[in-house]
Amino acid sequence: MTHQTHAYHMVDPSPWPLTGAVAALLMTSGLAIWFHFNSTILLNVGTAVLLLTMIQWWRDIVREGTLQGHHTLPVQTGLRYGMILFITSEVFFFLGFFWAFYHASLAPTPELGGYWPPTGVNPLDPFEVPLLNTAVLLASGVTVTWAHHSIMEGERKQAIHALFLTILLGFYFTFLQAMEYYEAPFTIADGAYGSTFFVATGFHGLHVIIGSTFLTICLLRQIRYHFTPDHHFGFEAAAWYWHFVDVVWLFLYASIYWWGS
Repeated sequence: MTHQTHAYHMVDPSPWPLTGAVAALLMTSGLAIWFHFNSTILLNVGTAVLLLTMIQWWRDIVREGTLQGHHTLPVQTGLRYGMILFITSEVFFFLGFFWAFYHASLAPTPELGGYWPPTGVNPLDPFEVPLLNTAVLLASGVTVTWAHHSIMEGERKQAIHALFLTILLGFYFTFLQAMEYYEAPFTIADGAYGSTFFVATGFHGLHVIIGSTFLTICLLRQIRYHFTPDHHFGFEAAAWYWHFVDVVWLFLYASIYWWGS
């Protein structure tokens, strides 16, 4: 950065937004072809392109922020605002699902039997696997906070242990939810209840997988000495995202699993 007379990062031209857009097109088209023609070729190609894009884009950003010194204080401030706005957009994303759920459940139509849960739907017991999943996610919120404080205090090994525990809890949550889906006595085709349940909890599960991946990258970076007590926004962004996922689950549990059953 010796030739640069300002603290801002002028990003080099990158192919990854384009390849990411192509991957999204291939995956959505591939899903439609899979549903209608039972062929997964295009979906697999799209998934492979997406994974390659993720790996290389993450690699470039890690290089810029860690090795090339482009993430100065003004740049970090911009990244913070960007992450805050992104999480705000995610809040409104889930708000739509809660709106749909309460719209259907607070005034059930005659087609639903006039009450909630609808006629013929046996909801899951909120005090079995859903309660265990709540405990798992709350515990992961504790461990990710432990990791954050360990990084700020320069306790490298503690941060690695705490991050590993958080990722383990995240994947355990995903496993439990997959088993819950497998054994659920209703499907996404079971009217307003089935669609709101599986879409809301399914998108939350996708966010847990994304957050677990984000934290896995942070664990690898922590192992490679990328984070310092004063320079670790990559981890902070992952921690913010993880806390958001925790809070959304609490609302899902209280609304759909407990009150909605």
